[in-house]
Amino acid sequence: MRNPVNQAIVLLVAANLLASFSDVSLKILNGEVPTFQYVFIRQLLSVVMLLPFWLKLPVAKRQQGCCKIAFWRAQLILMGSACAMVAITFLPLATANAMFYVGPLLMLPLSIFLLKETPPRSKVIATTIGFAGVLVVLRPEHFHWAAIVGLGSALAMGLGNILIRKLPKDQHLISTLFWTGVMTLPLSLLLALPQWTNIEWRHIGWIMAINLFVLGYHALVVIGYKKAAAGQIALAEYSGLVFVTAFGVMWFDEIPDLLTVFGILLIVVPMMPINWKRIFKSKTRTAVSEP
Repeated sequence: MRNPVNQAIVLLVAANLLASFSDVSLKILNGEVPTFQYVFIRQLLSVVMLLPFWLKLPVAKRQQGCCKIAFWRAQLILMGSACAMVAITFLPLATANAMFYVGPLLMLPLSIFLLKETPPRSKVIATTIGFAGVLVVLRPEHFHWAAIVGLGSALAMGLGNILIRKLPKDQHLISTLFWTGVMTLPLSLLLALPQWTNIEWRHIGWIMAINLFVLGYHALVVIGYKKAAAGQIALAEYSGLVFVTAFGVMWFDEIPDLLTVFGILLIVVPMMPINWKRIFKSKTRTAVSEP
């Protein structure tokens, strides 16, 4: 397989498979570890894993991620991780992930209000369709309070991505990740202490597995996007929703109904990097040319 685009697609599919295993691991924890205790342990493990790489950086680069923007992103990651754990614990994997995909949709209104950007009309239409999909997934007979918590994770993701644009472009990735992890520890520990409980080593093992899966996801994504243009391969990102739906059916007996699947498609399809105008024109020309 010498085609860089095909290689990149395989890497992204593999990355989303790892991310799906992360969600499955979190599902297996089944809320046995208090939410903020889980977040604290996970972030602490992340900092420990990143520390050797951070220490290898030049002294000037080590301090690059220690700033106000990184601090607020860290608190958003803290709350987003907590919300994601609750959503995955109490919702089917497919439904929870559908809520997480609302994050990119929320970036459009957030960019309007926070960055004063003017999005193209096509993006507004796609976002509107996506939110319609959310209403289908969250229809009254299938409503669950954890879905609102899942939307909280999506909001935290959207705000965090907006803040990324305000970070210096030359800021080193390891330094950013390290300081973000460090800055989540004080508040997560404070929130964890009231419900702190003894946990088993198997819990630590699953939390470590989640960290490794997420680290593998980010590494493969970085490699994949360096091999080909984002527009050529970004469609592979949506394989994650296919994986979690399949895993939910196979391992947790979570079979989504057709209306839920339709709502998920309304959320995901408008975000796909597809030139719908070109496809429509192509079909129109074909129809006209046919006798």
